[in-house]
Amino acid sequence: MAVAKILVVDDDPSIRNLIQRFLTKHNYQVEAAEDGKTALALFEQFNPDLVILDVNLPDTLGYNLCQEMQNRTKVFVLMLTSRADEADKIRGFSQGADDYLTKPFSLGELEVRVGAILKRQRVVTTAEKQRLVFDKLTIDPERREVTINNELIPLTALEFDLLRFLASHPGRVWRRAELIQEVWDYEYVGDQRVVDVHIGQIRKKIEIDAAQPILIQTVRGVGYKFEAPSGTL
Repeated sequence: MAVAKILVVDDDPSIRNLIQRFLTKHNYQVEAAEDGKTALALFEQFNPDLVILDVNLPDTLGYNLCQEMQNRTKVFVLMLTSRADEADKIRGFSQGADDYLTKPFSLGELEVRVGAILKRQRVVTTAEKQRLVFDKLTIDPERREVTINNELIPLTALEFDLLRFLASHPGRVWRRAELIQEVWDYEYVGDQRVVDVHIGQIRKKIEIDAAQPILIQTVRGVGYKFEAPSGTL
């Protein structure tokens, strides 16, 4: 299997160097940048699988960089921040971040988060490769593509995983904590509203009216379920 490529973007040289050394020791291919401009240039040349991205950069906000990079490729993004405020995390997730790590953090925790994110790249099993077709909505796990009326819907990696998981179990109600365990793939410590943010983003992209969702329904006091539309193939 190819070595995963990671781009580290942080204006603090001590943190940048520490992460770079640590991940290189764990057999990742690592490049590092201190600002947004350098990061974008490196991003083009290096084509990373994952970007570890500080929120506060000298020339831009990490949120903006996250969006710009994901518009170019479907890269995974792990945000780093000294802001412990949940509102900042929610904002990061709504901009497409796959995960969040608050400074100071342990290198052990960083390793777990990086491993969990990159696992989404793994080769899918034969059972998981099966395309899910619901009327005009098609979810293709092998190509990691979602189409409605044959039109490609741009989803982030995490949005895709969440939608595929829900659609694989139509009619079943999942609690937020269960979805975090199944989709994020580790014990997420923090505000479970991150699930609501991602569901909200998916609804904007696949529902006719995000305010009155038909496909991904809220079950009050419990969580969410995917409801196959009538006329499913």
